[in-house]
Amino acid sequence: MFRGKKYQDAAKQIEKNTQYDAAEGFGLICKTASAKFDETVELHVKLGVDSRHADQQVRGAIVLPNGTGKTARVLVFAKGDKADAAREAGADYVGEMDMVEKIQKENWFDFDVVVASPDMMGVVGRLGKLLGPKGLMPSPKAGTVTPDVAKAVKEVKAGKVEYRLDKTNIIHCPIGKVSFGAEKLTENLSEAQADSLLRCDLERCLKVFRKYGKDSLLLSLLGFNVGCYRLIGNGKIPKSRLIQKLESGDRDIYREYISFRCYQGKVIPSIERRRKEEFELFYIP
Repeated sequence: MFRGKKYQDAAKQIEKNTQYDAAEGFGLICKTASAKFDETVELHVKLGVDSRHADQQVRGAIVLPNGTGKTARVLVFAKGDKADAAREAGADYVGEMDMVEKIQKENWFDFDVVVASPDMMGVVGRLGKLLGPKGLMPSPKAGTVTPDVAKAVKEVKAGKVEYRLDKTNIIHCPIGKVSFGAEKLTENLSEAQADSLLRCDLERCLKVFRKYGKDSLLLSLLGFNVGCYRLIGNGKIPKSRLIQKLESGDRDIYREYISFRCYQGKVIPSIERRRKEEFELFYIP
C-alpha cells in the first residue's frame, strides 16, 4: 500500500512491537503530528463485552481536567427559573416548544450538546428520531437530563465529553488537541481522574438518598444505573413504588428493586440477574 512521505517519516519513529505508556505515547503523537491544523487526539478502547446485551452497554460522561480544546454549543430545554439559570451558566440556546419547532421545520442543528430538565422530556421526546441518529438525544446516564441544568451547562463548557460503546464493542472518545502537549493529554487520560469522577458521581447519588439511612447505598447504586429521577420522581415523572414503600416504613422492597430490569419495555434476563446480585450484596436487613 502506498504511503505518503509524512506518514513514512512518522512511522519510522514508532516501534511496532513496543508497548508505550500514556506519557510516551502522547509524546510521540505530538512529535509526529504533521497536519496544518490543530489535530484532535482520540482514545479508542476495545472492551471485552458484547454490546448486543443491554447489561453490557457502556455509556457515560466525564469532565476532562484540561478540556477538549473545543467550546461546545449547548441547547437547553427548560422553563422558568431553570431556563434563566441555564442562560446565566452560558447556554447558547434556551427554549421550549419554540426550539422543537425550529428543529422540526428548519432542520436546525447549530448545536453540539442538548441538555434538558426532566419535566421537559415529554417535549424533547418528539425529537427522538431527529436527535437520536446524530447522538444528540439527552440522557440521564450522560448527565444531560438533570434538574440542575445550569451545572450541566457549566460541565459541558468546561470540557465534558460523552462516550458510549459502538456496535463493534469499541469506545471512541476525543481527549484533547495536539497543541495541549503530552503532559496535559496525559492528565486528561489519568486513571486517578477517572476514579475520582466516578466516586464523585456516586457521592452525588448518595446525597440524594442519604435520608433513607441504611438503604441509601442500595438506592444510590440503582440511581447511578437508571437515573435518580426515575426513583424519586420529578415534574411529570411520578415517585417510584420502591421509594413510596420505603417512605411508608415498609422495607420489603425486593420485588420493587428487581422491577428495574427492563429495556425498551422488555424484561432482560441479564439485567434481572444483575439486580438480584446487587440486592444480595448491598441490602442491609
